[in-house]
Amino acid sequence: MSNLGLNDLRPNPGSTKNTKRLGRGKGSGQGKTAGRGHKGFNARSGGGVRPGYEGGQMPLYMRLGKLRGPNAKKSMPIGPFRTYSVPVNIGRLAVFEAGAEVTPEALVAKRIVKNTRKPIKILGGGELAVALTVRANAFSEKAAEKILAAGGTTELL
Repeated sequence: MSNLGLNDLRPNPGSTKNTKRLGRGKGSGQGKTAGRGHKGFNARSGGGVRPGYEGGQMPLYMRLGKLRGPNAKKSMPIGPFRTYSVPVNIGRLAVFEAGAEVTPEALVAKRIVKNTRKPIKILGGGELAVALTVRANAFSEKAAEKILAAGGTTELL
């Protein structure tokens, strides 16, 4: 067997197909209008309607309202409904031992939050069985109740 080089590589037989050559004379079967019909937007260069175009009817993306929320993907860019805090349910704090201090840095170390650049709000989802000292930027009423009921303390940063 001879040396195989990049210059010897070929596609598998039957895996490639020649493109249809349009507008190359009457004998080709695709001459004159090249399969685009007569005149109109679709016959022109750059013609064809954009995705979502509904023939002049108000398109779906304009008929529906805008969603509001904390994420840029589903919200208006600014406004009173936008929130910047990172939510953490108290059920996620079960990874800490009894008596431990829960700070934003400790949450990052345990990979519960990504970083400390945004404020952290502790929410009341889940159960807490151990007494913890929790320091955060905000607490929901339910979260504060559950932390105190478990014998822990809450501190605002």
